[in-house]
Amino acid sequence: MPTPIPDPSCPVCAALRAKMVEMKQQFAAQLAALEERLARAEKNSFNSSKPPSSDIVQPPKPAPKRSKKRRQGGQLGHTKYERTFRLEDADVIHDHRLDRCPTCASDRLFHFAGAEQTHYQYELVEKPILLHAHQSHLYSCAVCNQIHAAPFPNAVGPSGLVGPRLTGLIGFLKGSGHLSYTTLQALLDDGLGAPLSTGMLAKVVNKVSQALQPIYQSLVEALPQQKQLNIDETSHKDQGNLLWTWVFAAPAFTLFHINPSRSSQVLEDLLTTECEAVLGHDCFSAYRAYMEKASVTVQFCVAHLIRELRFVSESTNVYIAAYGQRLLDQLKCLFRLIHRRDQLAPDTFQRRLEQIRDDFLQKARRTKAGGAAATLAKRFRIYGRDYFTFITCPDIEPTNNVAERALRFCVIDRRITQGTRGRKGQQWCERFWTIRQTCHQQGLSVCRFIQQAVHASFQGATAPSLLLPDVIP
Repeated sequence: MPTPIPDPSCPVCAALRAKMVEMKQQFAAQLAALEERLARAEKNSFNSSKPPSSDIVQPPKPAPKRSKKRRQGGQLGHTKYERTFRLEDADVIHDHRLDRCPTCASDRLFHFAGAEQTHYQYELVEKPILLHAHQSHLYSCAVCNQIHAAPFPNAVGPSGLVGPRLTGLIGFLKGSGHLSYTTLQALLDDGLGAPLSTGMLAKVVNKVSQALQPIYQSLVEALPQQKQLNIDETSHKDQGNLLWTWVFAAPAFTLFHINPSRSSQVLEDLLTTECEAVLGHDCFSAYRAYMEKASVTVQFCVAHLIRELRFVSESTNVYIAAYGQRLLDQLKCLFRLIHRRDQLAPDTFQRRLEQIRDDFLQKARRTKAGGAAATLAKRFRIYGRDYFTFITCPDIEPTNNVAERALRFCVIDRRITQGTRGRKGQQWCERFWTIRQTCHQQGLSVCRFIQQAVHASFQGATAPSLLLPDVIP
């Protein structure tokens, strides 16, 4: 029996056809949504900006490189770290002598002067923290009949029970060691012989924070005048409330700022709209909004771009995956050229860099695929050249690793301490993190610098500065 041919004029057939078209559209939309959910579930630290700790299942290991595996320990070409001492550097010298021969017990020994063997050793003194008692004696003047008390040293009154050096050390241990007040109390009591309550330790840390305030403020004021900045942000918890830790990494110092907002208003408040620096950061919307208000030059992080393209290249849609793989291959060409920089003339190297950039943007801005590929293509049409600013501004790095490395300490502190409890805690964190990271940049001792700042605060003197002469506004 032949299959009946549907009548186009039949209203029932028309309704069925319309229903089929509607069901196909619903099925396509559901399939696209499921594919997007599956892709998001497969995001990991290798193909996105998620941290490695968020990987439920470890990402697949990259293919082994053909080059020889780097051996453990010190690497060839690295400067060897060696301790060198002189006898005059020793605080205590112990002389070990012989009065008789250990073999025959004879006392007829000849001393080889100048041929001594010296072994150096660090050791704690029996009581490393001393309790100082400051007594002020009273005197009566025979001329004016007034009673006078001998004045205490300037730092004794403001420092209270804990002196300037110990105050600085407590602040250093609290900040650098991620220590709780109870752990810090146990260390001082059991290890160093200074029994202090947790309440007293909280007051001491607050004194350190106040001593660091003018140093921190001077860096805040110098921030808009910097010619180069790398910026990033990460979450910060304060009694369950979500805040944001911002980092601004300049060549000479690094500044941290905790703010409830993650918007471009933070950048406007700290950098102002008159800032003309070269900014390195990712393609987050707050930075793009700030770009429209300030005349800054921007370098979007290429490392973030590579992770995004890896994610796109793993799409189940063959057209989207092909788009991502084409751009990844183009970036590989770029970095192969950078690795051959010393083999090329400067003009040739620069010309080839610009050619690869132009080829990349030409391929990136046009695609017939939808989804993530279309989103990236639109971004490249607007901000494409901002990923390659490092080609014409060689002083800036193509990635934002400088700022991301500076945030690692904050992330570790957040995980260990579970955040802060109030504005005083936030101020302590942003001030200490700033001084710690900047001292590392400038090759200064963090503990010694904090002690100097505390001593100046107790004396009422000018605080030490971390502003180098070429960055003073």
